[in-house]
Amino acid sequence: MDRSIPAIITALVLLGVLVLMWRSWRKRSRRDAGLSAGYPMPGSAAVELARAEAYYVATTPRDAPLERLAIRGLGFRARAALTVSETGVVLDLDGNQPVFVSAAAIDAIGAAQVAIDRAVETDGLVRLSWRLNSAASTDDRRAVDSFFRIIDPNDRARLVDSIRTIIAARTDPAHQDESEA
Repeated sequence: MDRSIPAIITALVLLGVLVLMWRSWRKRSRRDAGLSAGYPMPGSAAVELARAEAYYVATTPRDAPLERLAIRGLGFRARAALTVSETGVVLDLDGNQPVFVSAAAIDAIGAAQVAIDRAVETDGLVRLSWRLNSAASTDDRRAVDSFFRIIDPNDRARLVDSIRTIIAARTDPAHQDESEA
C-alpha cells in the first residue's frame, strides 16, 4: 500500500509529460504546415556526381540547430540515401517520398557537431544549408539547415566535394556555359 501512492504519482507525471509532448508536436506541425519540402524533381536525368548512405537527423531553421521543423517528409529521423547531381541533391529518406533540393537553393555545405537530439564528435555531422521552396515568392524562401550522419567516411568526402562543386558552378560566372550568358 505504501508503494502504490508514489507509483500513481509517477504514472500521472509521466502521462502529463506525454500529453505535453503530443500537444507541442501538434502545435509545431500546425506552425510548419505551410512549409514545403524541396522542389519539383527535374524532368531529365542528370549525371550523378556522388552518392552516400546516411542517417538523416533533422531539418532546422538556419543557425538554430535545436529547433526541429515539422516539414512533411523531413520531420523525423530516418535512414537516407543522398544523391548529388549537377541539378541539385536528392534526399531519399526511408518511408518518405524523395525530396529534391535544387542547386540554386543550396547556400553552403559544412560540418556540425550538434543538431536536435544528436550530439557527436567534432564535425561528425554534415550540414546542408538551403532555402525552402515557397510558392508565394522567391523573397520569402526560408533558410534551413539539414543535418546528416554519413555512414562511410569516403562517401562523406565525395559528397561534400560534389556539393561544393555545384555551389561554385552556380556562383562563379566562369563556370557557366555561353548558352546561359
